[in-house]
Amino acid sequence: MNAEEIKALIECAMPGSIVNVEGDGTHFEAIVVSSEFEGKGLLEQHQMVYIALGESMRERIHALSLKTYTPDQWKRIE
Repeated sequence: MNAEEIKALIECAMPGSIVNVEGDGTHFEAIVVSSEFEGKGLLEQHQMVYIALGESMRERIHALSLKTYTPDQWKRIE
């Protein structure tokens, strides 16, 4: 699995999200900015991304470091 495949899975499950994924084929880092994260805690946000990745998270991705933000949070750190 490559970074583009992971990005596509997240974008498909979370339309309108900003997604950036980098990695070496087994270890990946993802930044996901989505209005769907509004009102949700960090654990819930990460679970949403894991659900978007489905079986790939268990079978094809060895490690994924996630940073999730709402659009307002993202504007503050840019």
